[in-house]
Amino acid sequence: MPPRPRDRPAYSEGRDALLEAATRVIARDGFRGLTYRAVAQEAGVTHGLVSYHFGSRDALVHETLAALARASIDGASLVPDSGRLEDLARDLVTVAREAPDAQAAQFELTLEARRRPALRPEVRALYDGYVDAIAQALATADVPADPALARLVFAALDGLMLQQLVFEDEEETQAALGALRRLLQGASPGPSNEHGDGPGRS
Repeated sequence: MPPRPRDRPAYSEGRDALLEAATRVIARDGFRGLTYRAVAQEAGVTHGLVSYHFGSRDALVHETLAALARASIDGASLVPDSGRLEDLARDLVTVAREAPDAQAAQFELTLEARRRPALRPEVRALYDGYVDAIAQALATADVPADPALARLVFAALDGLMLQQLVFEDEEETQAALGALRRLLQGASPGPSNEHGDGPGRS
């Protein structure tokens, strides 16, 4: 039996609650299960309230993706406050454990973009935002600017997140993250290289 509609919350609170409900619906039922009715039932509100906040299914998808990206970038420490490579994606495993629906929903939408080309610009924007965040983190850590490297690093993190969601092996994921950070530290100019006496010089 569907939950009874609750009293209407404040506008921003209601919007956020609906985005969270949409995330849970996508994670559980896939993109094709995302309807006003499903989101309303998940949130315990009326069908009309979902329409009031978003106006269209496309707008709901857009806002959901944007909210997911913001939460993931902040939550997983993709741009660590310390500016150190040692802290890059420090909380990735924690995010996978505590917010699995948010991560699963992004993968669901990414795969759906293969079948629905209209979704590709939204998913591309999502991924570009992640790559930009990684580029910012690398620049802060003095790793030479390279868009291809930033995309490669995000691809590694994206794959590790997917594997963590599926296999739930935190020790293995943390070990892989450590290996990635060590590789990146090797790409960062150390004091010896800055003075021209790095490897390969006599």
